[in-house]
Amino acid sequence: MTQTVSLKYGAQRTQRRDDRRMRDFRSDRVGQFIHWGLYAIPAGRWKGRTYDFAAEFLPKSADIAPAEWERLADEFAAPDFDATEWARMAKQLGARYLTITTKHHDGFCLWPSEHSDLTIAQTPFGRTGRDLLAELIDAYTNEGLSVHLYYSVLDWHHPDWRYRVETPEDEAAFVRYLEFASAQLRELATRYPQVRGFWFDGTWDASVKDNGWWTLEVETMLKDLIPGALVNSRLRADDHGARHFDSNGSMMGDFESGFERRLPNPWDTAVTERDWEACMTLTQGSWGRHVSTRVEATRKSPAEVTELIAHAVSRGGNILLNFGPDGRGSIVPEERALAESVGEWLANCGEAIYGCGFATGWIPPTWGHLTADNRTGTVYAIVTNPPVSGVALVHVPEGTTLASITRVGSDAPIEAVEREQRQIALTVDRTAPMPEVFAIAVVTAEGRPRTEVNPDVVT
Repeated sequence: MTQTVSLKYGAQRTQRRDDRRMRDFRSDRVGQFIHWGLYAIPAGRWKGRTYDFAAEFLPKSADIAPAEWERLADEFAAPDFDATEWARMAKQLGARYLTITTKHHDGFCLWPSEHSDLTIAQTPFGRTGRDLLAELIDAYTNEGLSVHLYYSVLDWHHPDWRYRVETPEDEAAFVRYLEFASAQLRELATRYPQVRGFWFDGTWDASVKDNGWWTLEVETMLKDLIPGALVNSRLRADDHGARHFDSNGSMMGDFESGFERRLPNPWDTAVTERDWEACMTLTQGSWGRHVSTRVEATRKSPAEVTELIAHAVSRGGNILLNFGPDGRGSIVPEERALAESVGEWLANCGEAIYGCGFATGWIPPTWGHLTADNRTGTVYAIVTNPPVSGVALVHVPEGTTLASITRVGSDAPIEAVEREQRQIALTVDRTAPMPEVFAIAVVTAEGRPRTEVNPDVVT
């Protein structure tokens, strides 16, 4: 028998949230991540040298003096920034929500924070009196998308930040730092109360893990200021420094956000028991805009991105696709083109993604992914890796009867044969540029949908 550890700052519940905001987030499935800040100006290049490491880490990889880095604020004019254009592109992509970096590790704030001297207010853009975050929130809200605010607790700019607390002087400094971070977060929640949630980063250092009380205090404060606000698991640490999941194994926060540039194993069913989100770069090496040809060579194709979306939803999760605008405030052409292609696929095949999740009782195939809409009992076969034979086999659970098979987003005829041993053989197009999707409707002997009601997708 496993012994339960007594905790003050661990998980505040053991059951997943099931309120309207959480169900909306769960149903959205596809979000847009935007990394934008001072690092977009050099875009991975400093004094004639290109650093292939992530653009947002350039201050460290190029060993740039803080004062020199902060002078980039004088160049942040963003003449091409158009919040409405960004929001329309996100909607074209098929995203249902936005997560925007309000402050990354360099400490630069995209809002005019009263608690920092490195904010958009100190830039040519900010001196016009415009509120960039307010413009983004309004534009995305007008397009029907929800907004989450990213905030890095790690802050290279602040003199009181500590990676670990080792001396009384460190302790006094870090107390001041936590007061500063709390004040900024209160400011964000008060200034932009229409946002749906907060997405934390930079919480992996010992200094934060040793102050689990503060992570719970912040989560509680934000939810008091914005009732129903969503908070990711990255914020939280418990009494013993356990992150994401407390010392008893219970998830802290509202959804797990430990999947970064990776997805759960396709055979992992344990992950389907909780809400989770994966964040994914469009290039392998950078979140912020990067000019390196080596980084650019890793750019994902539209077909790869749709496979990632299908994979995430098949395991009951969301996916946050990252975009890195350039220093002028434009979404680069390659990312615009990808948004158009992926958005076209989602416009045609989105019924297999939005509101869908894990197909309970169905065996995951090797040629792609299965998702399920448990409201209708429909299972979707998303073919991302067409077999050489041109035939994709679907293993149907016992106790079911095949009602119908249709091809989603296409009027092309279907060739499907129900074989012995409860198999359906689907003839697939191995030359299709994007994943084909088949809707499989089955019923039980009692006439009910085979897929079980699963809290992962209940609306």
